[in-house]
Amino acid sequence: MADLLRTEGLGRSFGGVRALDSVSLTIREGEVHAICGENGAGKSTLIRIVCGALRPSEGRVLWRGSPLPEGVHRCEQAGVCAIHQEPVSFPELSAVDNVFLGWEPRRGPLLDAAAMRRRTREALEELGETVPLDRPVGELAMAQRQMVALARALVRECRLLILDEPTAALSAREVRALFRSVRRLRERGVAVLYVSHRLEEVFALADRITVLRDGRLVETMEARATDREGLIRRMVGRELTALGAWTESAGGEALRLEDLTLRGAFERVSLTVRSGEVVGLSGLVGAGRTELLEAVYGLRRPDAGRVVVGGEPLRPGSVRSALAAGVALVPEDRQRKGLIASWPVAWNVSMASLAQVSRWGWIRFRVEDANAEEMAAALRIKCAGVRAAASSLSGGNQQKVVLAKGLRLAPRVLLLDEPTRGVDVAAKREVHQLVRRLASQGAAVLAASSDMTELLALCDRILALRGGRVSGELPRSEFSEAALLRLILPEEGSA
Repeated sequence: MADLLRTEGLGRSFGGVRALDSVSLTIREGEVHAICGENGAGKSTLIRIVCGALRPSEGRVLWRGSPLPEGVHRCEQAGVCAIHQEPVSFPELSAVDNVFLGWEPRRGPLLDAAAMRRRTREALEELGETVPLDRPVGELAMAQRQMVALARALVRECRLLILDEPTAALSAREVRALFRSVRRLRERGVAVLYVSHRLEEVFALADRITVLRDGRLVETMEARATDREGLIRRMVGRELTALGAWTESAGGEALRLEDLTLRGAFERVSLTVRSGEVVGLSGLVGAGRTELLEAVYGLRRPDAGRVVVGGEPLRPGSVRSALAAGVALVPEDRQRKGLIASWPVAWNVSMASLAQVSRWGWIRFRVEDANAEEMAAALRIKCAGVRAAASSLSGGNQQKVVLAKGLRLAPRVLLLDEPTRGVDVAAKREVHQLVRRLASQGAAVLAASSDMTELLALCDRILALRGGRVSGELPRSEFSEAALLRLILPEEGSA
């Protein structure tokens, strides 16, 4: 296979932080090339340089032997398209307008709206997805927004497709559709630069793997030349701490949902979570997981039913009531609901727990910084300091900041929605340990995740949602992916 793109001695610094240091690698035509590494290893910086969004401090990028054009638009014209971890979209515009923005086909002086709709629909069908073409993208679920971004790349017939954590918000069915599309592109000679913390995906797709650690290239190897444990050792440079034996420590009832209903999202959901217990919520995209957690937290007002915490019902649709009862939420969409990216890390960590860092209405900044530094150390958040803007962190480290904000509350009930989305394998293990430690101290945890292996590793029980209803429950003694799939997949003959 011919070389398509080559980097030579790439380096990039942000202030005093060395994000990328002398990275040289080659991407070949028609290969899936995976980039692996811990959060903060330099993966996001590398792909931002390759797609033209960032200029390197040193080194250069060659595209078919010539310098790669500068700027995202010129790189797209050359054939480089990127789908970032947080899909870039214009929330007020429709799916069709987002797919073709800046590349609109014309029929004479007018836009060819019919062609735009047809090509958008065809791209989505190739991905195995149906999305409302005329609805504003800001109203779509995270997975649907990701599919719109993928369709945008497909209609441009790119030669190098960069996928940054593309499956983080996708269901198992959508992941399979994405994999089919990636393999079709590879057969057509398109190169795919694939960044993912889900190592099973890396081994399922990748021809070669490049490992980054602390901004440096550790090794580029054929995927068949290593295994999961060997790859992890290269990524982290250390042995991972085992989770340890599971111990049963559940106490009295902490959270109870009674026939909770939100029309169009979920219906008559009843469940309980005890103190010291971790209960999982599993289901396909659209099953109602996120909406259910947001209704418990008060971000959505249910149409019927009630939420009871510690024996006392919460006021429907009231975040203030949930917080006062000791309920905390770590949301799925960190950019829109979890972070204020322009704020420092310390402010983001403390924004939900200002009483801990205030006296007589005044924030004690030294206490705030000390609290944030404690959480940064516990979660291994890589940043230039707790006064650095959250926007300067990698996606995985931003997710850790959102987790730190929730954990700082020492909540009675902790709601987790995709808690390790975009987090590397070592950090995922650390997050799981923190959650289990919190449960061992008496917290009740209700965790929604599209990652079945995460739920199977973390939970005491798993409740399955299908079509907005609880379709079954698995105790830990019956855990298996097959058993869980039987509960979450549509019944034969159903829509």
